[in-house]
Amino acid sequence: MRILVSFCLAFIISQSSLIDGYRILGLFPLAGKSHWVMMEALMVGLAERGHQVDVLTQFKIKNPHPNYNEILLKNEVGSPVNNVTAHDTKRFSSLNMEHLTYIAGYKICMLMEQPPIKSIITNPPKDPPYDLVIIELFAAHCYLAFGRHLKVPIVGVMSSPFHDWSSHWIGVPNEGAYVPNIFSGFSQKMSFVERLTNTFMIHFLQLQIDYHVNKQNEITKQYFGIDATTSDLFQDLSLVLVNSHHSLHGIRSFPHSVIEVGGLHLSNNNTDPLQPEVQKWLDDSKDGCIYFTFGSMVRIETFPKEMIEMFYKSFEKIAPTRVLMKVAKKEELLPGLPKNVMTQSWFSQIPVLKHKNTRAFITHGGLMGTTESIFYGIPMIGIPLFGDQSVNIQNYVNRKVAISLGSIYELTEEKLTNALKTILNDPSYMTNIKKLSETFKDRPEPVMNKATYWVEYVIKHKNLLQSPAIFLPWWQRYLFDVYGTIILVLILVTLLVIYLIKLIVKFVFGKNRQKVEKNLKKKKN
Repeated sequence: MRILVSFCLAFIISQSSLIDGYRILGLFPLAGKSHWVMMEALMVGLAERGHQVDVLTQFKIKNPHPNYNEILLKNEVGSPVNNVTAHDTKRFSSLNMEHLTYIAGYKICMLMEQPPIKSIITNPPKDPPYDLVIIELFAAHCYLAFGRHLKVPIVGVMSSPFHDWSSHWIGVPNEGAYVPNIFSGFSQKMSFVERLTNTFMIHFLQLQIDYHVNKQNEITKQYFGIDATTSDLFQDLSLVLVNSHHSLHGIRSFPHSVIEVGGLHLSNNNTDPLQPEVQKWLDDSKDGCIYFTFGSMVRIETFPKEMIEMFYKSFEKIAPTRVLMKVAKKEELLPGLPKNVMTQSWFSQIPVLKHKNTRAFITHGGLMGTTESIFYGIPMIGIPLFGDQSVNIQNYVNRKVAISLGSIYELTEEKLTNALKTILNDPSYMTNIKKLSETFKDRPEPVMNKATYWVEYVIKHKNLLQSPAIFLPWWQRYLFDVYGTIILVLILVTLLVIYLIKLIVKFVFGKNRQKVEKNLKKKKN
């Protein structure tokens, strides 16, 4: 009887939470695993808070919450997970945004042809209807049209630090004097040449993104019947959640509509256990273990033979310290792997970083992995490949919790070996990262509570947080009209003063001249 009563109470509570909660649509069609980690955490957090969430994605969730409704997309674009080669990284590191906006933008917009998305567009649920749409803000800005189409507020999520190519659409001030572009690799203390380069990069990328994403307008018109530019659609955006924190990425100005929620995916802390052989390997690593991965996408085994041999030689030199190395396809790895190295196609990363014997993390500088490394207090050796990785690693070097080896194509065996020995033998790196970890975690409320609070806030209050700057043309936003008027007035006043001075001079000296001429005439007579 007691069990039956408990069951009934639990059922009533769960139903009341569904009734009181909102219905939220999450649209995450990009097949990027590292991006999805943050999106999944947010949607699960909202489900746990009592909201009914419909999540459109290419990734199947392992332990779905009862309030979590999964809508799986067919992968027509191709997945980058364990599929990016050394050659691809060179293309991604280019400042030419045409390829990025096509692969992660236009082609993702074309997925609207798939039945699950088409169904939401043509026949959205009405009992209850959606109260909010959440999308990833990256390159597929066409999905912003769902807010206007469904007549609900829309929230954007950035899985990276704030990317400046969206700043003018969101009302974030341009602070290029001390906020480095995410592709620059600069710190917040820039020289004149770096500030000049940074300013050029910010505007160059912004112009490119503006041009290329406007090609998505035809898709918006085709599927929604909305004749709007990207700039118009951004005016419907109520809130942006950004994967950053001042302790890691420095100080900058954000409008009220931009909320920093760095480490959001760590609040759920739902991780897979380690494979038994990996658990044993770490447990037996009495002299410590180095964890080495280039993230969920890049395949280490595709790099040149000379580079792989260089890794092998460096790892041999630090034995008996062990190494865990992520290799997607072991059969393609160069022979001669040292005995102190274990390879796997996938590691459950958080348990590896949490293990007491993990001493350092060799990383490409991806934000998710490096945030986890800081959270669990593991110093890093950075080898940035593309995107925001250079600026991430530079931030950690400035905080003395990481050693940067620069571009992978500048890497030498000596540089890598020295970095490994330094990070293992210099206790200051471990001390510094433990302090940084404490600072990163020191917040007035759990980050998931912060994120879900502001999501609920915009459902209730719509666009109240929006910056007025997004409704101003660029010349008004940067006060070009005001400063232009002031300069024009100053020029006119200056010209008027000069004119008056000339008149006075002419009048005074003209009279004197007449007197002199008159006196000379008299003397002649």
